[in-house]
Amino acid sequence: MLDTPEAVIEALRENHDRPHGPQRTVTAEELVEAAGQFEKPDVLVTALLELMSAYEFTGENRKSPVVFGRLLTLWDESPEEFSEWEAHQVYWRFKWVANSLLDVPEVPLASIRGWTDETRRRYEKAGHGMQPVAAMRYHVAAHTGAGVADAYDLWVTRPRTELSDCEACETRHLAAHQMNGGDDPGALDTLRPVLDEGIGCTEEPQMSQALALGALLRSGRLDEARSHHLTGYRRVRGNTGMQAWVGRHLEFCVLSRNEGRGLEILAENRPLFEATGAPLAHLDFLTGVELLLARIVEDGHADTVVAGPPGRSWTADELLADVRAQADRLTEAFDARNGTTAVGDRRRERLSQRPLLDAPLPLGLRTSVARPATAAAAPVTAHAAVAIPEDFVTLVREARRMASTSHPGDARLWTRIAERLADGSAAHDDVLGPQELLRAELAEQRAGELATADRDDEATVEMRQAGELYERLGMPWQALSARARVLAWTNTSPDGDAEPAGGAERLDSDGIQDALDELLREAERLSTEAPFTGEALGAAEAAACDDLEQERKLAYLTVYYARTYAAYQELARGGPEAPPGAVERFEACVQALHTEAERLSIPHQIASARQFAADMAGRNGDFVRAEEDLRAALKDLEAADRPWRGTRPRALLAQILMAQERPEEAVELLHQAIADAVRYDDADFPMAPTYALLGHAVSHAGDHASAVRHLSEAAARFDQSGEPQEAADVRLQLVDVLMRTGRQADAVAVLESLVAGDAAAALDERRVAQARLMLARGLRELEEFLPSAEEFLRLADAVSGWDEDAPIQTMVTADTAIALALADRWDVAGTAYERALAAHAQAPNPSLLMHMMCEFARLVMTTRGLEGLETALKHLAEADALAASVPEGTEDFVPWFERGTVHYRRGRVLAEAERFEEALAEMEAAVAAHEQGGEEGESARAEAVRIAALIEGNALRRFEEAIARLTAAAERCRKAGLPEAAQILDALRQDYVSR
Repeated sequence: MLDTPEAVIEALRENHDRPHGPQRTVTAEELVEAAGQFEKPDVLVTALLELMSAYEFTGENRKSPVVFGRLLTLWDESPEEFSEWEAHQVYWRFKWVANSLLDVPEVPLASIRGWTDETRRRYEKAGHGMQPVAAMRYHVAAHTGAGVADAYDLWVTRPRTELSDCEACETRHLAAHQMNGGDDPGALDTLRPVLDEGIGCTEEPQMSQALALGALLRSGRLDEARSHHLTGYRRVRGNTGMQAWVGRHLEFCVLSRNEGRGLEILAENRPLFEATGAPLAHLDFLTGVELLLARIVEDGHADTVVAGPPGRSWTADELLADVRAQADRLTEAFDARNGTTAVGDRRRERLSQRPLLDAPLPLGLRTSVARPATAAAAPVTAHAAVAIPEDFVTLVREARRMASTSHPGDARLWTRIAERLADGSAAHDDVLGPQELLRAELAEQRAGELATADRDDEATVEMRQAGELYERLGMPWQALSARARVLAWTNTSPDGDAEPAGGAERLDSDGIQDALDELLREAERLSTEAPFTGEALGAAEAAACDDLEQERKLAYLTVYYARTYAAYQELARGGPEAPPGAVERFEACVQALHTEAERLSIPHQIASARQFAADMAGRNGDFVRAEEDLRAALKDLEAADRPWRGTRPRALLAQILMAQERPEEAVELLHQAIADAVRYDDADFPMAPTYALLGHAVSHAGDHASAVRHLSEAAARFDQSGEPQEAADVRLQLVDVLMRTGRQADAVAVLESLVAGDAAAALDERRVAQARLMLARGLRELEEFLPSAEEFLRLADAVSGWDEDAPIQTMVTADTAIALALADRWDVAGTAYERALAAHAQAPNPSLLMHMMCEFARLVMTTRGLEGLETALKHLAEADALAASVPEGTEDFVPWFERGTVHYRRGRVLAEAERFEEALAEMEAAVAAHEQGGEEGESARAEAVRIAALIEGNALRRFEEAIARLTAAAERCRKAGLPEAAQILDALRQDYVSR
């Protein structure tokens, strides 16, 4: 019942602790009504201030001035009913009202200027400085576009006062002025203290982060742009009071070519379409939405279903029309009120922006709302341009020429040939040879693409068709090559039998090798019947081959290559338990390929033999041999003048170097491999795994910023290729890098995208559990305790059925209990505590349980004060009993550390209860315990000494004893190599000496 002032004040206190949102606002309105019943207005003053805050931080600008009007009347009538803080708030909130009036187009400019004059009059009367009034006038000028320069000078030349906007917000306004003048570098320099979180407030740095995004992209500072989007968006997501800045994040998605991410943000913020209480902020939001939707529609996706105002479904073009109409009306209303075109000009300028990057900026996020693909959409990294001739004959001849040198760029040409034949824009020309020759070549090309995609059964069907066509065309060498690859690609099942494809007979590994050996004998017979230097056997072969001798040699060596590949696959599948004779067969095949390639002077096939040998040597841990073979292979490719074939051996060599802990050399090789793959248009090069390895390598080399960039790229590429598990693994690596470098908020953003909705459903449950654990701990680090507890609860539910993983359940239940206590959810924290004890009984983890008990003791005192003393001491007694029950020599349990930690916490608890003598004794026991740890215990020992000295000096006034204690401990820290700890102890000692 809210029938006493005390009850209303208590309800106001509870409401103040809620996050800003509809529940807090509605409750604040009800509490104003309840406060109005009392004779003295002091409770009503508090309630009105609380309601005004609720309106301010949820974007209810239309309502805020009305509440302030009631408050100002009370101030004028009964100023004595206002506390010192409340009196200060009255003057402070004159600025809130000015902003609210400016943000509502129905309020005339004359009224806004009149309010500014009223503020000046009241500030002068109260003896306050005029800088805040000058700031109000500047904001009006900046909004209307009239008299901006003079208003700016009047504002910035006045000294700040106690009523000036907080330093962080004022910094944002200064930077926005610079951006409006086209000075992105200067604006970013101005924003640096806010972006670095050196200064901040309730609304900062998230507003400045959103403001900076476009300037960072325009300045090429992409890593910073990525980071500020990840961390800044989390802080404004779903907040009606931040809708203008959500609009800026939508704008960023367009400028960075992340429209899929933009659609996801739209889906997460549907309520903002109905948040019309702050019209100017709403216009900023709608402008971001309009920019995104216009881009989607322009790219040909007008019919894409998108998230719009609740209550109906929307396509992109339907929502664009609706948003544009609303934004037009608001723009016209503001410009009509202002008598200028400034608001419309700013909107038109934002809408005229084009993407600033040639390819999407990898964000590291798993985007659940994918943007539909188009042929025009840029890939993650743009391909090098490949000239595609218009003339069909020239196109086919160029494809054949590139294919003869194994140039990867031929794939784009063959694709274009197939498209033109399919759409009828080209007809076969007899100068290209028989029509079936082109059919065979296209089937061979499709087979290669399928094999690269690990679709071997489909690949063998296509290649078998190519081989049959070559046979009918009288091209035995090409037919032989095709048959060899069919056998090499034939998949063998775990029991050793080959799975038949396309009507082929079932073969085991020995059968495949026998068939390949028979092909080799056929190749040798063919070399007599149709020697390498002989004449063309027919029109098809003559048309297909510019260098007949080279083509026949390559076909011949393809059989050797296929034998080696099949032997390699057999050995790789067998792992450590390879079938009898598999190693010998592999080595013999490698040697044969090497020898024949050398005899025929085909160096790129010599390189292939070396690469096979190096790969297997690396798998067996012989890194020295692997490196030697790969470096020799790269020299062979250089001699062959086929630089495009060096990408894969370079990537493999990088793996070998990483295994030898040589990351700097690996980084150089990986950069070159990626650059060559782009340069030569190698669409089949495994870019995603290579970027993942590069991210791993640069991280080990200490370049964490580049690691974030490359791992984000890898994750995006795995997403594109439909490999969610691999993408998740890379994102977990990315999170590890971010967390190790102190970027917890970035890491949390990545983890949230991993565990959200459909994204998590596509992943292995253990990956999701690992991600959720990291997320829960990351949120705890950010002091977002309630979200952290919620994640721990979800994790606990997920692992509850893992009967074979009882230790995981112990860990999760203990962490969940701590998280609930940190979130002040004591009603369920106690239950989780008991569950952790029960889990520990099944799968002991004494260190973790003792940590939980100590944390509960600390938090009980923090939240309940002296009322929680007995409970806190009870938790610590349980920790003592647990430590005593642990058998000697238990793995991962360090008795001296655990005992010292409990003594330390008990000392802190007793000190808070002002039981100083007992507290000092506990701290001395902690010091003694940590001494038993030798060098490992020195840091914890120093901290216990510090607290002991604080108790001794500040509480017990035994300064001489405390000084002696600190002097000895500081010297001990210096000897132990702990200069920072020594400095802290010396500072406290000096303070006591001076006293």
